[in-house]
Amino acid sequence: MTPRPTPSGSDPKKSAAKAAKSVKKAAEKAAEKAVTKKTAAKKPDPVAEKAPAKKAVAKKAAEQNAVSKAVTKKTAAKTAKTAKKGPAKTKKVATPVPASPPEVLAAIPASPEVPAADRDRLLSGTHHDPHGVLGAHPVAGGVAFRVFRPYARAVTVAAGDVRADLHDDGDGFFTGLLALREVPPYRLLVAYEETVQDTEDPYGFLPALGDLDLHLIGEGRHEQLWTALGAQPMTHQGATGTRFTVWAPNARGVRVAGTFNFWDGSAFAMRSLGSTGIWELFVPGVGEGELYKFEITRPDGSKTLRADPLARRTEVPPSTSSIIHASHHEWGDGEWLARRAEGAPAHEAPFSVYEIHLPSWRPGLTYRQLAEQLPAYVKDLGFTHVELMPVAEHPFGGSWGYQVTGFYAPTARLGTPDDFKYLVDALHQAGIGVLMDWVPAHFPRDDWALAEFDGRTLYEHEDPLRAAHPDWGTLEFDYGRREVRNFLVANAIYWCEEFHIDGLRVDAVASMLYLDYSREPGQWVPNVHGGRENLDAVDFLQEMNATVYRRVPGVVTIAEESTAWDGVTRATHHMGPGGFGGLGFGLKWNMGWMHDSLDYMAHEPVHRKYHHHEMTFSMVYAYSENYVLPISHDEVVHGKRSLVSKMPGDWWQQRANLRAYLAFMWAHPGKQLLFMGQEFAQGAEWSEAHGPDWWLLDTAYGAEADHRGVRDLVRDLNVVYRHTPALWQRDTDPSGFQWIVGDASEDNVFAFLRYDAEGSPLLAVSNLSPVVRPNYRLGAPDDVPAWLESLNTDLAKYGGGDVTNPDIVKPDPQAWHGRPASIQLTLPPLATVWLRPA
Repeated sequence: MTPRPTPSGSDPKKSAAKAAKSVKKAAEKAAEKAVTKKTAAKKPDPVAEKAPAKKAVAKKAAEQNAVSKAVTKKTAAKTAKTAKKGPAKTKKVATPVPASPPEVLAAIPASPEVPAADRDRLLSGTHHDPHGVLGAHPVAGGVAFRVFRPYARAVTVAAGDVRADLHDDGDGFFTGLLALREVPPYRLLVAYEETVQDTEDPYGFLPALGDLDLHLIGEGRHEQLWTALGAQPMTHQGATGTRFTVWAPNARGVRVAGTFNFWDGSAFAMRSLGSTGIWELFVPGVGEGELYKFEITRPDGSKTLRADPLARRTEVPPSTSSIIHASHHEWGDGEWLARRAEGAPAHEAPFSVYEIHLPSWRPGLTYRQLAEQLPAYVKDLGFTHVELMPVAEHPFGGSWGYQVTGFYAPTARLGTPDDFKYLVDALHQAGIGVLMDWVPAHFPRDDWALAEFDGRTLYEHEDPLRAAHPDWGTLEFDYGRREVRNFLVANAIYWCEEFHIDGLRVDAVASMLYLDYSREPGQWVPNVHGGRENLDAVDFLQEMNATVYRRVPGVVTIAEESTAWDGVTRATHHMGPGGFGGLGFGLKWNMGWMHDSLDYMAHEPVHRKYHHHEMTFSMVYAYSENYVLPISHDEVVHGKRSLVSKMPGDWWQQRANLRAYLAFMWAHPGKQLLFMGQEFAQGAEWSEAHGPDWWLLDTAYGAEADHRGVRDLVRDLNVVYRHTPALWQRDTDPSGFQWIVGDASEDNVFAFLRYDAEGSPLLAVSNLSPVVRPNYRLGAPDDVPAWLESLNTDLAKYGGGDVTNPDIVKPDPQAWHGRPASIQLTLPPLATVWLRPA
């Protein structure tokens, strides 16, 4: 750090008045020193027994003081003489007199040293109030300065033109007493072996965290917790630096260590603020880009070095340090946010999602490079949203982001937080919403992260049976602790407000809701009512959803919930038959539909008639929740095969089955989600190591047309879907759906109507047998005079056999399927056909 320049010298133009004032000031200082010396002589010296070293220091300081006085006196006389003469007549511009050297004082040796108890606690890192000891404090006889800087050779207090060398008390402690009436603005000149550091004293500042922040944290209701905790670059009491704050209620002491102090936190002890468990320290001169961690002294006296739970930026794994960060991104998505806030809720709007694992979508691309490619690709395919697998920092890439250690930091693998904001901004400006997987169910046991953060259970439940997640070897959050709930609720808000995320897909909700999830009898304890519901988790999810919807207009929360829990997407204030209010989610993944329909499609067509119900059963409960139909990453890894590879038959039949299935899915009530690579019929399972097989779309590849045909179909599905309100407007309204025929198991045929809010229909017909069915009669509404194909998955351009219904289809009065009219269609093999009113 660069020392501040000394004040400029006297201006000759101000002549005699200032010279006289300077002489008078010197005389007053001399008189004050005389009084101080007399006072000190009358008082017993508490350190007189340390005479040899102290007398030598005092003698040297007195000699320096005498020299300083002589220099000051000589300078003052010279200044007065020059002022009396006035400026030289030969010069039109006066030449300033060089600055007077600072006055060097010796701190009185009788200054009170750091008490032994405080000294030991500071050395051991267990002091809860270092500001009460270190810094500058008014005492009898003046102001006591106490500094703790291990490895320093000397410490000088600089207050204006005054310099005072503090006494070296050993072990890095420097003290001194100056005969001042009050604490002046001052700086420290800390001399090390090869440099002198000029800095404000961290222990000369009031707390940089307000009482309201502390109150809200104590209540567990600080909805913008990230503005209060973590590392916050700021200007405090006129000084620039960084405020460090951390919640560690069980710690005996906390110090901050980083690149700015060579990872030795000894001199940077934090203070405990009241009973909240918050520790705070403002460190002047430290800013963005510095690495840091918290050194925590546990209740047993041992120490642990921890990453900041509220860090907004981290090192690239496997490195684990937190990084001081301030955002400088300027958003350009104002129009998008305005439309989002005023638009229809997600369950009443077009909502088709492309799920992405960012690190492997195009391996090696950064956030900013992705921003140049991803929005254009997704926009071309017509998806309304992307869903990003977890982007919060995680140590193990093989977890795909589902074992989070940095809940407030986008993974550094692809760039900085501002780089991630740039990607979100680019997607918004392309008209694409951004959903993000969010993982509040559990966290890993890494000893530098959240596990037993301050030496005892803190973020995890104190009961080991409740804390240990049986499936993943991780730890579950203690949702009954208000500070932990606050940490998670604020985190959900953080992503939506700071990164403009449009929705959160909450992972593993079922594992949160049930105390006996994946646990055998004897491994769990019932709740207070004797049930297996995790009441704390229910309260947390309700609070999270209610708070997010209140604070961020237009966002949606989505539950990955695989059980029949009642009211996942019901409002939190509406009680259900089980006695619980709704969880308050906007949408829920329909895991039952996904499993049943994929099971059906995996069967050879000759056997499908025995499994016909697997395609129709979803309509029994389709309106119990607001559903998303998910074909996600979980279905195309770990031996489950890719989507096209699940289909039976030869390569032509596999692709035909896939196309028919996708069109059936897009027509089924609910929103759609498709994982990357499946849009072009990738044959291999997904791997996070290399991502989708883009080479399949290379024109030099012989079967490129087969894969491009499936991708073209996905594009057309999205285009027709967006422009057909019947396919999305009444997804959660039973009157928006009617079966034409749901029991044609011998034919492997499914036919149903979808209706928009105005009553305009779309007819979807799937023939999931490998034979053409000409003149297939279907019941039809008698109020639609004619029908026209709007989509056919058997078109040649998709790779099909081009069996179509090219002409307008008119109903005749022959009753069929319980309807007064009917139509006849040619059903292509392994295909889905959509028809709209002509």
